Amino acid sequence: MNNHAGSLTSDFNSELKLKGFKVYEIDSTQSVVRSYNRKDFYKICLNTGKNIIHYADRSFETDGPVLFFGNPYIPYSWEIVSSTYTGYACLFTEDFLKFGDRTESLQQSPLFKLGGTPILELNNEQREFISTIFQKMIAEQETVYTFKDELIRNYIGLIIHEALKMQPLENYYNNKNAASRITNVFLELLERQFPIESIDHPLQLKTAQDFAKSLSVHVNYLNRSVKEVTGKPTTAHIAERIISEAKALLQHTDWNIADVAYALGFEYPTYFNNFFKRMTHTNPKSLRAQEV
Repeated sequence: MNNHAGSLTSDFNSELKLKGFKVYEIDSTQSVVRSYNRKDFYKICLNTGKNIIHYADRSFETDGPVLFFGNPYIPYSWEIVSSTYTGYACLFTEDFLKFGDRTESLQQSPLFKLGGTPILELNNEQREFISTIFQKMIAEQETVYTFKDELIRNYIGLIIHEALKMQPLENYYNNKNAASRITNVFLELLERQFPIESIDHPLQLKTAQDFAKSLSVHVNYLNRSVKEVTGKPTTAHIAERIISEAKALLQHTDWNIADVAYALGFEYPTYFNNFFKRMTHTNPKSLRAQEV
């Protein structure tokens, strides 16, 4: 990446983090890839090209206008097959959309719900209507209108409501090596939860059952796949990553041990202390004292 492209990417991320949302147009002539921290942002994308979309352990082939809803808690990747393509994308945090009286979690929405199908095929009339909404959002985000954030929230809500009227794309195929795919998705989803940056946002997925539910697979299938591919149980990967984060929090923050325990998903500090001692043969207080 040249310096100019790097500067554009940096500016893009700075604005995205500051505002909590960003709307932009995409096409095949762009020389800069929009990169961002996917664990922080939801995404709504309208694309008119031919694509292969990998979502959790499923893959979808699309040829024509589609509307995609990306959940930061589910790993996904996008392969563009067409040589030419156009579309729009909107990135936003849940806090941005939940401003005011919006209290329902986006994860409960049929479009963003874990294990859902986030891809909708559009006809030309639907594509034109959704495109118009994106164009209005792009124009609005450049204005100094006092209530533009609320207006953009309403536009996002309108897209969501229009999408709820549509039929999701159900034609998907499993990857040839399903065990490898689901293992990679699990490992990415595990890592995506870290680092823990605030006590107000504690660890959500803590057990193999949590991950299996998120990925809409049976826990036995997840466990079998992870063990087959990595040689270690799902629980071992989870425990090792939690311990790694626990050590980092104990060494590099001034949080008390009860706060560290809560941030890592433990209901009581004693549960965390017992877990930590079992995994490291020392206790959190002793480890922190060694680092002082």
